[in-house]
Order: sequence, then structure tokens, then C-alpha cells
Amino acid sequence: MKLSLRDKFPEMTVNTTKGEIHLPEDYHGKWFILFSHPADFTPVCTTEFVGFQKKKKQFEELGVELIGLSVDNLESHQKWIQWIKENIYVQIDFPVIDDEKRIVSETLGLIQPNADDTTTVRAVIIVDHNGKVRTILEYPKEIGRSIDEILRTVKALKLASTKKVFSPANWPHNEIIGDKVLFHRGENDDPALDKERGICCLSDWFIYKNLEE
Repeated sequence: MKLSLRDKFPEMTVNTTKGEIHLPEDYHGKWFILFSHPADFTPVCTTEFVGFQKKKKQFEELGVELIGLSVDNLESHQKWIQWIKENIYVQIDFPVIDDEKRIVSETLGLIQPNADDTTTVRAVIIVDHNGKVRTILEYPKEIGRSIDEILRTVKALKLASTKKVFSPANWPHNEIIGDKVLFHRGENDDPALDKERGICCLSDWFIYKNLEE
């Protein structure tokens, strides 16, 4: 199986470092990010775990929970988490899934069929409060993820869901409109009110405004 955007996240019960979790049921009403990494006790993955942990509070403030995954067992996860605590002085406190049998990874399509091994890719799956897949990102094993970009993506997705606006490239630092957002004009919008509402119109299809409007 290969997930696509807007798919319902498949129902599954997983064992984690924080106990048994039923996905996506246990996160109903919340967003969650499931991110896979090739293996425990590897340098790039270690930097990513520390990066996610250091941004964990910011994700939680957005109503988003973190879940890690690799094709290692719980004992390996726990030993790796302890190593990170003792050597990097960061306590990893999000759950990490035991997937030694690769059932979860194969169900989610996280093992590349043409790879020279059976470890998972660096995937990021962002799931919304209704259990729908909203974003899928994949990175090669040689390159660590940008946690800030994942955080930015969540913020942009939430804006799209709640305020019905669109985020431009590099938002909130877009080269054309800065921190403003794009939107489609409604049938009842009066263009005569654009100025007082902070709306700018470059054409009938390129319209932007301040986020708070």
C-alpha cells in the first residue's frame, strides 16, 4: 500500500515506548505526525530525534502529537533513547513504534522496493484531526529533515483548514507578499472594501491579505 493525500490513515494497533496505541483512533480530534527513520543508533536519525524533541512543545501548542518509527524493537528504542539522554542530555518523550516485523512500514509504504536494504525511508506523514493524510514528505537516508519546515507545513495546513487561505512560497517570508496570505474572493466580497480590509489585488486570481483579516 502507498498512501496518498486525503487518504484515511489505516487503522492499526502499534506497540510503542509509551505503550499500546490505536491509530488513528487514539488521536481523534488531534493532529499527529508519524515520522520514520532508517534505524536506531545512527547519527542522522539521532540529530532528527533531538530536533523533533526540541520542537515538541511548539507542535503541541498547535495541537499536534509526534510519533516515531523504525524497523527496530522496543529494547533497541529504549537503549537508544537512554544513549541520547546520557550523551546529548535530551530526554525523548514522544512514543516510538516497535516495527521489527516491518508490518507498519510495509502497510504505509515506507520501505522502498528497489532499495538495497529493508530499512524505512525518512518519511513524514501529517494526519489531521479527522484521521486524513494531509502531507507526505520523503527524504533520502543521507539527508536529515528540517524540523522547522515540518513545523511551517503544519501551521500552513491549519491555516488552510480554519481560515480557508493559501500560503505562498517560503511563507511567512515570501519574496512577493511577505507574511500575507493568498485567498479566493467570495461571491459576496465587495472590491470597494479592499483597502479598509487590507486586501491587495494584482489580478482577479492573485489576491492577498493580512492574516488577521
